[in-house]
Amino acid sequence: MSRSAHPAGPRHADVLPEGHYSAPPTDLNVLDPKVWAQTVTRDEDGVTTVGGIDVKTIAEQYGTPAYVLDEADFRARARAWRSAFGADADVFYAGKAFLSRAVVRWLHEEGLNLDVCSGGELATALSAGMPADRIAFHGNNKSVEEIERAVRAGVGRIVLDSFQEIVRVAHIAQELGRRQRVQIRITVGVEAHTHEFIATAHEDQKFGIPLAGGQAAEAVRRALQLDALELIGIHSHIGSQIFDMSGFEVAAHRVVGLLKDIRDEHGVELPEIDLGGGLGIAYTSDDDPREPHEIAKALTEIVTRECESARLRTPRISVEPGRAIVGPTAFTLYEVGTIKPLDGLRTYVSVDGGMSDNIRTALYDAEYSVALVSRTSDAEPMLARVVGKHCESGDIVVKDAFLPSDLAPGDLVAVPATGAYCRSMASNYNHVLRPPVVAVHDGEARVIVRRETEEDLLRLDVG
Repeated sequence: MSRSAHPAGPRHADVLPEGHYSAPPTDLNVLDPKVWAQTVTRDEDGVTTVGGIDVKTIAEQYGTPAYVLDEADFRARARAWRSAFGADADVFYAGKAFLSRAVVRWLHEEGLNLDVCSGGELATALSAGMPADRIAFHGNNKSVEEIERAVRAGVGRIVLDSFQEIVRVAHIAQELGRRQRVQIRITVGVEAHTHEFIATAHEDQKFGIPLAGGQAAEAVRRALQLDALELIGIHSHIGSQIFDMSGFEVAAHRVVGLLKDIRDEHGVELPEIDLGGGLGIAYTSDDDPREPHEIAKALTEIVTRECESARLRTPRISVEPGRAIVGPTAFTLYEVGTIKPLDGLRTYVSVDGGMSDNIRTALYDAEYSVALVSRTSDAEPMLARVVGKHCESGDIVVKDAFLPSDLAPGDLVAVPATGAYCRSMASNYNHVLRPPVVAVHDGEARVIVRRETEEDLLRLDVG
């Protein structure tokens, strides 16, 4: 039987062969600034601090596990993206990465727009005061109720994802006496993830309308015929955790080709092009993401070159960073519970959270870093696997990492770069309560999303 078909699950017998993993770092106490938020450091006693507050104080006041978010880091990254693209482009923060009313207010204050993909995200955005005309509404199966709410609110754009949705949005807008600004999301046959991209037909997915076979061109024809819709551009999203810009180059070439065909057939030059998000961050020291100004320069040059070749006016560019803004700004703080050495293999370190607060390792085989943060240690490194408290063998937070061999129950460890998707995808598996999000800034901490309580769970259980 193959290991992937192990009766106890694919991870049950997942043992690294000797030499598979990298050598331990020379100093386990060093916190690599590449993967930690900007204000994270160690104080004179060796305790990790963030925003001027040490993690022991945070744990005492707010408990563990907890997502700890560096507000100054978030704002700085938001400003860097806004500055990199300038006034002639739009930056839409992808709310699916992590959204709360505090985050919406920060985005508004820093001049970013917001991309939402559900009625709940839209409600959060509107309740926190984000101007509706700075909101884009995504989704492959928006309900009639969600569309009605978006049109009534006056969202700046709805991204159409299917032929049915073209008609649905047009009908609702007409019924409400509105003319709704829309983009059409297309699939361009390019899929990009991490360091690789696939420039072959990749239409076999749930998002978008394929460019191949003329479907995207037909969608444009239909949208242009409907008076209740104002078609402002084409949307393309090619993947996630992307470090290499080559995939964007191929995608831009194909999107601009569609814009040229639209010009030639309809005499219309659409004014906008949205290249989506998916820009990568450093989860480990081995990752090497590009800076916002590098990304902006590369994308602008790609689109400008393609448009000049097609003799088109260069459209206004939009991008949708989510992970790239919020991902590095937060870490998850855990308390160590049990420690279980397995001779010749590794040591299992169990923490008081797990797959309910970070499903990405189990779901995507994602890699993370981890560090002892409540003290420093000169002990020898040990190969460890950080696991959660859930009744699943796949409940792994950090698959393989080196921690000090004197690690003990009660120590605090932290996993950096957990600002994106961890809280958004958190669950109540095993009826575990979802952790709070604690924002820190200039020596002060405050809860922006509170910890769930047993009363919260029981309130939904109507018996």
